[in-house]
Amino acid sequence: MTHIPQGGAPQHLERFFIKQRVTMMVNRFEIREANPDGSEGRVVAMAQQKRMAFKEQVTFYADEARTRAVFSFKARQALELAAVYEVTDGSGQSVGWFKKDFGASLLRSSFHLVGPAIEAYGQERNRMVAILRRFVDLPLAFHFDFTDKQSGAVVMSSERQFSLRDRYTVTVPDHRLDFRLAAAMAVGLDVLLQR
Repeated sequence: MTHIPQGGAPQHLERFFIKQRVTMMVNRFEIREANPDGSEGRVVAMAQQKRMAFKEQVTFYADEARTRAVFSFKARQALELAAVYEVTDGSGQSVGWFKKDFGASLLRSSFHLVGPAIEAYGQERNRMVAILRRFVDLPLAFHFDFTDKQSGAVVMSSERQFSLRDRYTVTVPDHRLDFRLAAAMAVGLDVLLQR
């Protein structure tokens, strides 16, 4: 397994995959790095979300046994439609935050993504799929692109494959975007779009 430092040192992973594992009481996510040939590599983190929690929270662990939490995200406020989700490292230091743009999300899901060196805005890539998703309960493929608010350059993309189980390919071309913030946002998309 790739080592994720305990402290607040920034880290970057250019491409990784997320698979959801559904269990009775929790949602689990497996995060794997991409090999140079594009195939799935080693597990770099395991995430877990308790269902029906008062405050939305997802914890990321360094191993499948979930013995060491390395980062997490949690809603700052409980039961708020436009809640801010704080991403923290294993010692509780902020790595960044994200927030759903509630007004813009009525027709096309949109998010703000902010870290120490980056400020980005993400939207569903395909407007028609975004609208269709609101009316049919099918495992549609959908994609998000996050662009730098100043330059307009893509900093992160999350692409959901067409499958019954949630599977994502996440690409992070911008080295300023910490892996922990990118992974939290990618898992957050799955968690928040299921509501």
